[in-house]
Order: sequence, then structure tokens, then C-alpha cells
Amino acid sequence: MLKVEGLVCRYGKIAAVRGVSIEVQKGELVTLIGANGAGKTTTLKAISGVLPPAGGHIVFDGEDITHASARRILQLGIAHCPEGRRVFPYMTVQENLEIGSYLRRDADEIAGDMAKIFERFPILYDRRDQAAGTLSGGEQQMLAISRALMSRPKLVLFDEPSLGLAPNLVERTFEIIKDIRANGVTVVMVEQNAYAALELSDRSYVLEQGRVTLTGRGSDLLTDPHVKSAYLGA
Repeated sequence: MLKVEGLVCRYGKIAAVRGVSIEVQKGELVTLIGANGAGKTTTLKAISGVLPPAGGHIVFDGEDITHASARRILQLGIAHCPEGRRVFPYMTVQENLEIGSYLRRDADEIAGDMAKIFERFPILYDRRDQAAGTLSGGEQQMLAISRALMSRPKLVLFDEPSLGLAPNLVERTFEIIKDIRANGVTVVMVEQNAYAALELSDRSYVLEQGRVTLTGRGSDLLTDPHVKSAYLGA
């Protein structure tokens, strides 16, 4: 479904990603783990068209999207749920959800999808006319995830979905992501909570200093000596 080959990304003269190659099969939940500055977020930005790659190739569903616009990438079915629960703070909850579907033209289906969102997250229905910036951190995360789903994506990129959340909300967020995957949406997730990421994933890539240094099944990496020492505190 998604193939990234030799990806290079730069911020000015600084190479943040140096030849990263990953593959994601339809229906998988794949995670990227690594220390801060390893290139994980930058990789997601390149896939979603937010950051133009300096080298390499990105192919999604058979189409080369290396230099495609973010709009085109969204049209093809890749939604990006960025780090930090980036909602539009001065717009209402409902308006944020409507923005998630702005490329769609199927009004009846959009209304149905919004009804499903409100059924899944009743608190968003209760807050639908409230400014998104006044929501709690957990509510904003629900809204950010829901906004991504309103585009009816084939693939969702999650960047640090548990960041800054209370422990009970972290568990709830991971359950939501598992449910999204169970409903046929492919998931690529960057997550600092390496243990939870590896437990959830079919496969995982370890990024260090902008390169993939290790890959394997999540369950296998949980017992890898280097991963245990560097990322699991064992």
C-alpha cells in the first residue's frame, strides 16, 4: 500500500532523514519508534506532503506521491493526525469536523459519518457548538482523530497520539486506534511510548539519527536487547 524508498529530508543544510525505507501493507498497524530528533515526525510530514523530500521516492497505492501536494495526498486517502492535537481553536467542534471532509462532495455520506463520530464520542456531540480551544486535552485528541477520519482515509498517520495525556486517556486513545485499524483503516504511528507502540503494532521500525537501524514484528522487538536497553528501560 505504502512504500518509502531512500527518503531524504532536510531543514536547510541539516539532514533530518537520511535514506529511510519503510513498507506498509494494507490493513497493517506499523509504528516508528526512536529518540527525539530521530526523524520520525519528519518522515510522516514527507508522506503527507507537508515537507517536500530532498531525495528518495514515496509510492501510495501504485501512485508516486513524492512531489504531490498535500491536497492530492489527502484526496488519495492519506490523513495526517499531527503531534500536539492541532485543532482549530477558535472554530467549533462541528466546524473542525467539517474541515476534515472539505474535499468530499457526498453530503449525505458526510452527515452519516459525522453522526457516527458523535455516536462514538458523545462528549463531542455535547460540545459541538463549543470552540475547540476550550476543550480538555483528551477531548481535543478525540476531535483531532475524528477530524482525520472525516476524510474517509485509507491510511492514517498518527504522530505522538498519547503525548501529554493522562494515563487513563492514553489507554483510551490506543483503544480508539486499535478500533480504527479493526475497521479496515491502515495505520502508521509515531509514538514515544515504545512499549505500547510495539505491543500494538504488526511491525515496527526503529529510527536513529535519521536512519532505520532495526525492523521487525512488534512482539519480536519487545524482546530485542538493544530495544529493551535503549527504549524500554530494561
